[in-house]
Amino acid sequence: MGKGGERAPILKAILWDVDGTLAETERDGHFVAINAAFDELRIPWRWSEERYGELLRVAGGYERLIFDMSTQQQAPTDPDARRMLAARIHRRKNEIYAGLVASGAIPLRDGVRELMDDCSDARLPMGIVTTTSRANVTALLEANLGPAWERRFAAVVTADEAPNKKPDPQAYAMALERLAIAGHEAVAIEDSPVGTEAAAAVGIPVVITRSRYFSSDPISGALAIGPGLGSGVGWVPAAVIRSGRIGLEQISRWHGEAMRQSAR
Repeated sequence: MGKGGERAPILKAILWDVDGTLAETERDGHFVAINAAFDELRIPWRWSEERYGELLRVAGGYERLIFDMSTQQQAPTDPDARRMLAARIHRRKNEIYAGLVASGAIPLRDGVRELMDDCSDARLPMGIVTTTSRANVTALLEANLGPAWERRFAAVVTADEAPNKKPDPQAYAMALERLAIAGHEAVAIEDSPVGTEAAAAVGIPVVITRSRYFSSDPISGALAIGPGLGSGVGWVPAAVIRSGRIGLEQISRWHGEAMRQSAR
């Protein structure tokens, strides 16, 4: 019970980030696709895996290209020419990425489908909240969940609807509005500091599933941080069931404990 005998708010929705959270799309998809686009378009530079990891601190694929051009001696010097080139590369990269996804090269991370099924069984609404494009989201989820993937989600917010990139909270604020709930009534599943910051800005507690490129970044204020939903081992705070996956029961437990603490 909270102050004045009120119950702590119950969990009313799970909100999913996409890149790195639903699947290792950065390592297995976007990184591969961007260098393939450079090759096809005869752009005279490449991104190493290390450089790509550094550039992920800049939100948005197009924005990363613009940022990186300031370090490339062979990039156009005219700002308009840079924007045109970045748009061309980004468009082709997304086409290559869609092909990789359609081929089955980018599966969902362990435990993701199972947690989605938990939510469906419990009739708990889910949302997609990302600042990647709707085309990229559709490519990934259609390949992994089937052509009717969107029916599983009560809200889908992408860069097409919310152009301000995380850590701007625009996408999360829009999802809350569509679901007609308050921030503390949801849990966001994220993998990065910028995603955590975006959710926290509108009062949404976050569960972090570490991904390849954010495996050791310091992240504060999360409900729980762990290696992935497919295992109950290695979570802080510890999962109650450590021999299995992280299911809806565990997410709800972390959420409820945090809400009770905040109500004291």
